[in-house]
Amino acid sequence: MYHFDRIYELHKILSGRRTPIPRKLLEEKMECSRATIRRTIEVVRDYLGAPIKYDRKLNGYYYDKSEHTNYELPGLWFNSSEIYALLTTHSLLSKVQPGLLEPHVGPLIERLNTILDQQKTGREVARRIRILQAAPRIADFDTFRKAADALVCRKKIKMLYHGRERDKTTERWISPQRMVYYRDNWYVDGWCHTSKGLRTFSLDRMHIVYTGEKAKDINEAQLNDHFADAYGIFAGKATHKAVIRFSKKAAKWVADEHWHSKQESNVLPDGKLELIVPYSDPRELIMDILKYGAEAEVIFPKELREEIKKRFWTALQNYQPAKKTP
Repeated sequence: MYHFDRIYELHKILSGRRTPIPRKLLEEKMECSRATIRRTIEVVRDYLGAPIKYDRKLNGYYYDKSEHTNYELPGLWFNSSEIYALLTTHSLLSKVQPGLLEPHVGPLIERLNTILDQQKTGREVARRIRILQAAPRIADFDTFRKAADALVCRKKIKMLYHGRERDKTTERWISPQRMVYYRDNWYVDGWCHTSKGLRTFSLDRMHIVYTGEKAKDINEAQLNDHFADAYGIFAGKATHKAVIRFSKKAAKWVADEHWHSKQESNVLPDGKLELIVPYSDPRELIMDILKYGAEAEVIFPKELREEIKKRFWTALQNYQPAKKTP
C-alpha cells in the first residue's frame, strides 16, 4: 500500500469505529508493519491535525470526538481505487461526448494523473480502458452544451430540426425534459410546443437558435408512461406484441439479452427460444430481428412477418446476377 493510501485508510478505519482499535488489528487491516503504523499515525496526528488518542487499557487507537465532532482530512482525498474509478468514468464520458467535462474537471483530472504518476501507476486508465462505439452520430459540442444548459436551467429551446423521416427542416419550440444516450447516440425527450405533445429529437439533427423562456415541466410518471412502454427509442403506448422464434444456436445468446422491460421468453422442447416483445413503431425492432438473419423467425403478427420476409427478399435481389440486355 502506498503512503498516500495508508493515510486515507487509517482515517477511514478510525472515523468508522466507535471503540478503540488494537494496533495488531490495524496492522492486519492495513497490511503493514507495526513501525509503518506508528509512522502513519504520527503523520496524520502531527501534520494533519487528526485527534488520534491511545487507550492503554484496550491497547487501541481512536478519534477523540470531544475535540472534533466529525474530523475530516483537509482537502479532497481519494485512494488509488477511487482515483481509477473517477478517471474511468471521465474516460467513458469523454468517449460518449468529446469535451463534455473538459472545461470543468480538466485540472482535477490532471492532478489525479500526477498523483498516480508519483506512484508509478499513472496514465493506465487511458491505456487500458477502451470504449468502442458502433457508428455514432457525433453531435456538435456547442449544441450539446446549449441543450444540457437548457435542460438543467429549465429553459425552452427554439431550434431548426431536420428530421430524417421526411427529410425536411422545421422550426420548433420545445421544453426539454431529459437527455438520453441510447445506442451510441444522444437524444432529447421534450414537450414540443409546435406539435403540442411529447417527442424525441436526435441531438445531431438539432440546430439551436435560442434558449431563454421558462420551460414547461412534465411530471416523472407521465414521462415514464410515454417513453418507457414502446420498443427502443420510439415513444408511445405499445400496441402490438411480436413473437420471435430463435434457433437453438442463437437461443443461448438471446436468453441473456434485454430487448424490452416487459419482454417474455420461453424455451421450447426442441431447444429453440420464443421471445415476446411489445412494440408500437416496428422500425427498430425490425433492424434487431434482421441482424440475426436465418437464426430468427417472426411467428406473429402477420404484418411484421411479411415485412421481414420482404426485407430479406429485397436484399437477396442485390446478389442476383444482372440480367443481360439483348
